[in-house]
Order: sequence, then C-alpha cells, then structure tokens
Amino acid sequence: MCANYRPIQKSRAHLLDLFEPTFDYKPDIYPEDLSPILISPDQKVEWRAARFGLVPFWAKELKAVQNAYNARTETVAEKNSFKHAWNKNQFALVPVEVIFEPKYIDGQAQWYGIYRQDKKPFTVAAIYEYASVAGQEILSMSMLTINVDSHPLMNQFHASEHEKRSVVIISEGHRLDWLNAEHAQAAEMILEFSPDEFTAAPKSKIDHFYP
Repeated sequence: MCANYRPIQKSRAHLLDLFEPTFDYKPDIYPEDLSPILISPDQKVEWRAARFGLVPFWAKELKAVQNAYNARTETVAEKNSFKHAWNKNQFALVPVEVIFEPKYIDGQAQWYGIYRQDKKPFTVAAIYEYASVAGQEILSMSMLTINVDSHPLMNQFHASEHEKRSVVIISEGHRLDWLNAEHAQAAEMILEFSPDEFTAAPKSKIDHFYP
C-alpha cells in the first residue's frame, strides 16, 4: 500500500523524456492532495493534476467518499468504486521520486523511503476517474497494489499481522503500453518490480538526496 509519496520534481521531468508540468503541487503527497499524473487521451501523453484518492463518478458528496487511494488489483474490476475506471481503460501513471512505507522495528513503526538505486524517478500504475460533485469537476486517481508476501524488499514493510502489499511499477519500455492498454492487456503488466533496481532508507535520510 502507499499513502504517502514524493512526486517527481518538475526539474527532473526530462529524466522521463517529459516536459515539465505547468501546475504546482506539494513536495509530499498524502490522500486528498492534488498530484501530477500522466494520462493518454487520444494517444497523446498529457500531464494532469489529480486528487490522490479516487472519487467514483456516481459520488454525490465528497464527505461520503472513502479515501480510496489504493486499489487492489485482485478486485479492482469488481469493486463498485473502481470497476468503471478499470473497465473504461482509464489508466494513469504517477511519476514519483520516492514512496514511503512503515517498517516495524522493535514494535514501532518507522517510515522508510523506497526509491531506485540510481535515484531516477519512476512511474506507478494507477486508474483515474472523472466526477462532478456538487458542481465541482474532479479528476481523481488510485494507485494499484499487489500482494508481495515473497518480495525480498517490499515484504519488510507494514505490521507483521498485515498482508504485505506494494504499488505496481511500470517500467520505462511499457509506459505508453500501460496508458493506452485495454484492461485485459493491463492485467498482464501488473507484476512485481525487480528488487535489484530499488532500495530503501529511513525517511530522515531521504531529504539528503531528494530535497
């Protein structure tokens, strides 16, 4: 799961062969914050600002919307909040520098950042949705997650009694494929990422190389 991450820095968008986003966003993203995402309407990759936490198209009021910032891939096609976006092939990428997860040490949660060993930004798989709530047009998204009980890096995080889950990372060569996929094709791209390319460090140390 992921409830906090550091989005790509504007000045580093070129590392993903992208133009810089033209809108501002927070340096750390939490549920309900606006985050930069990539979508591909009409086969053209575009930046958008999206609420972190999907708002279903049928929602009548925001206060009744659950913080659906993660969507389980096992049930995304069935859950009432997510199935419309999934079946309509509304796939997005969330370019990030670091994702944060709790690691329990001596029974206490300590926050760690997970990032690429080469410190390049990477892209997380998501679904997005449009909604009109009380006259307000909202674009929102949820990150997709998978079970990682056997993943040598990601199974270190969250409490021992909880299922180990992780975001899905879409590699460089498959980003356009993901954004323009049919949902049957997208399901085939939902895989564990290579642990050899990523590492983790306490959040307090992340600021030294991701200011």
